[in-house]
Amino acid sequence: MDNVEQGQNYGGKALLPIVVFLILYVGCGVVFTVLGYDKPFWMMPRYVSILIAVMAALLCFDPKKSFTEKTDIWAKNAGKPGVMQLGLMVLMAGGFAKACSAMGGEASVVNLGISLIPGYLLLPGLFAICAIISTCIGTSMGTLATMIPVAAALSQSAGINPAMAGAATITGAYFGDNLSMIAATTICAARGVGADMKEKFKFNFYVALPATILTLIVYGLAGSSGGGADVVAGDYNLITILPYISTLVFALMGWDVILVLGIGIALAGAIGVAMGTTTFFGWAQAVSAGMESMFWLAVFAFMISGLVGLVSYYGGINWLVSVVTKKIKGRKSCEFIAGGLSLLLSATIVNNVMAIMITSPIAKELGEKYEIAPRRLATFLDIGACIAVMIVPHGTGALMVQEVMGASYIDILSCQFYPLFLIMSCAVIIQLGLLRTKIEKNKKLAL
Repeated sequence: MDNVEQGQNYGGKALLPIVVFLILYVGCGVVFTVLGYDKPFWMMPRYVSILIAVMAALLCFDPKKSFTEKTDIWAKNAGKPGVMQLGLMVLMAGGFAKACSAMGGEASVVNLGISLIPGYLLLPGLFAICAIISTCIGTSMGTLATMIPVAAALSQSAGINPAMAGAATITGAYFGDNLSMIAATTICAARGVGADMKEKFKFNFYVALPATILTLIVYGLAGSSGGGADVVAGDYNLITILPYISTLVFALMGWDVILVLGIGIALAGAIGVAMGTTTFFGWAQAVSAGMESMFWLAVFAFMISGLVGLVSYYGGINWLVSVVTKKIKGRKSCEFIAGGLSLLLSATIVNNVMAIMITSPIAKELGEKYEIAPRRLATFLDIGACIAVMIVPHGTGALMVQEVMGASYIDILSCQFYPLFLIMSCAVIIQLGLLRTKIEKNKKLAL
């Protein structure tokens, strides 16, 4: 292996640390899945996998530099302002979700949605409720954990296909994971390619709108043909929903996400204490628990950013971009490939956030080369990663629906209309060059 000084170019060999990570984490996860282990992707923890990959990057390249000098390169990339801001954002997002849940906000959102659904609109209603909840709280996992048991009860009482109800719940949950301005996927995608959060949301909304409308129509037709009984909702209090509304309103106004989350956390605490649903210390403990639930993501963001920085320093990113670029003929193919890479990696590691973290540096390089608006790249990365975890058999949603609702994976997949319509929407927008900015339209580069 040839070594070089600063500006080294190890080419494809520089990607070895990332390959090591994928083999250890994904490879072991797949093997243990086939062997039938419970929680197969926990057998080789992501932290250990990424640590071994980082050590490989530090030890296997550029022997002329000391270990300390290479560690400094890792640390400078791990501690980039954008990465540190991302870490704070995801910690606060976790704190916000738990603070709202502790004072009764999450239950109110669920029950309010259920109270508004007529029985014959149960399927589109489930999709819509999950979409609203996940957009408000910024996490598909929280939505799935909350709504799959509800969907199971609703499908039994209304006599509808459990696979259909489960599919509506899964796809609705990932609707918000893809669109919410406080979701880790949105934050990672926007920050990763340098997109403005508000601009990304607007573009993403226009891409998702036709897919959402078609999905609601299909589920509506399926629900009306299958009948359905009305279901009694639990109690809700509109005041407890105010923190969710505030985050949506302020985020859409273009306020900084960290400030928006801070206001939401404080408002949740104030409402909870005033209503007597929690105490000050109960609120503080809830925020702490939420932050702790997101520590893994913050730590992983630091470690993967440092690893990608080393790989880039060794010339790996430039090599990968050059190889991928050979397959790109213009903006259209660039956008297709960026979204496709995110989808494939997310399907492999079953983690949309991690997939976006790994692919965003490559997408950013390609976007700058072909002068593509960052909001487009962020959207296609986010959509690709979220589609993958909706449809893979080992995804959290599919596994939960199979366990709780007794539906088979094939039946669930056959009822997942939203990801199909979302792919079609992306393909049409990319192929026809729709929704480009004025700057993009004025560029003379090939489409």
